[in-house]
Amino acid sequence: MDYVAALLPPVVMAVAFTCLIVTMIKSQGGANKSKEDAAVDAALARTESARQEPTAHGA
Repeated sequence: MDYVAALLPPVVMAVAFTCLIVTMIKSQGGANKSKEDAAVDAALARTESARQEPTAHGA
C-alpha cells in the first residue's frame, strides 16, 4: 500500500495539470478573442506609458 500512497499525489497532479492545459487550449480564440486582445494591448500600453513617464519629467 505504500506504493499507492507514493504514486497517488503525482497522478492527481498530472490529471489536474492536464485538465488545466485542456481548458486553456479550449478557451483560446472564439468570440472573446478580440476583447481579450484589446485588454492585453491596453495593459501593455499602460505599462509602457508608466515606464516612460518618469524619464519625460526628469531633469
